[in-house]
Amino acid sequence: MGNRDIKRIGILTSGGDCPGLNAAIRAAVNHASLTYGWEVVGIAYGTQGLRDRPPKAINLTVHGMNIRGIDPLLSFGGTILGSVNKGDPFDGGVLEGYHELGLDALVAIGGDGSLRILHQLAREGNWNLVAIPKTIDNDVAMTNRSIGFDTAVNTVTEALFRLTSTAASHDRVMVVEVMGRTAGHLALHAGIAGGADVILIPEIPYSIDNLYRKLAELHDRWQRRFAIVVVAEGARTAEGEMLIQENGKERFEMPRLGGMGQYIADQLSHYKGDRALETRVTVLGHIQRGGIPTALDRLMATAMGKNAVDLVAQGKFNHMVGWRASQVVTVPIEDVFNNSPALVDPHGFLVRTAHALGIYIGELAPDITSLPMATVAKV
Repeated sequence: MGNRDIKRIGILTSGGDCPGLNAAIRAAVNHASLTYGWEVVGIAYGTQGLRDRPPKAINLTVHGMNIRGIDPLLSFGGTILGSVNKGDPFDGGVLEGYHELGLDALVAIGGDGSLRILHQLAREGNWNLVAIPKTIDNDVAMTNRSIGFDTAVNTVTEALFRLTSTAASHDRVMVVEVMGRTAGHLALHAGIAGGADVILIPEIPYSIDNLYRKLAELHDRWQRRFAIVVVAEGARTAEGEMLIQENGKERFEMPRLGGMGQYIADQLSHYKGDRALETRVTVLGHIQRGGIPTALDRLMATAMGKNAVDLVAQGKFNHMVGWRASQVVTVPIEDVFNNSPALVDPHGFLVRTAHALGIYIGELAPDITSLPMATVAKV
């Protein structure tokens, strides 16, 4: 299918929301309409909108969302199209919805799980699909950053600074639980930027003994009477178990994680060491998904939305746009799935940096702790 055959495209958001989605929608609509003269329809609530009869579609135009001439989409968090991250997308009607809407192509914005499902739907339903990555976990492969990650890092970093002042006032250990199901990118980036003393992530095991010793050292050696501990929700217990609050009730619904912050706080409070530790737990939860997108997320989302439309024009389907070296790249979706989720490298530069700064980040391999920073910078 070439550019001349494209007349009407759809766009949807799927999975958990994050800042920057509206900026990507805005860019795709503007470029498709102004450059190519295509009609663009937004599909409400992802695959759920395709399942409904008639399918829930919204005509999107360049100035359709303006308020007295002001374009708010760049700065709006969440998604104007709505999104879902539960339900069975293969449970009838979704495949037909694409064709019932008369779409020539679909631009899908989602995380690793959502895009994997949409790619399977595209193959079964003979859809023309182009993907844009978004997730505050930043675990989509073949892209250095996904939409929403930078804003989430800034949100968590600000929260850590706020908690530091109250921790220092009351001589407490503040345990902060952040999102991160299988990947600890958010905890690692925000923990370093927010001055954390401890960062616990799914990719690196840890010891309660050494965690306690780190906090005791802060007090005994440096006269620090407080500490900040950042814990990813997907980090395991010291025995290697994942804490699940509730199993998914539907076929594609992921288990709900939670409780790692409280677990770490309890372990520290009841530790039989020389010094008693007073702990408090803060679970940031969905506040990490909200807010005004940062300039970087707006820029990335805009560039990705524009380039996704160009891929449609070129007939280059089953590809995803990504972000590397401050520019948009194009990768086959199969390559993305074959390498996802993108986890924190336990030997990577940021892990080494955290260790060099005196942050306890778990039980690192001996070669990590021995390499000088000059060598690390080249890794």
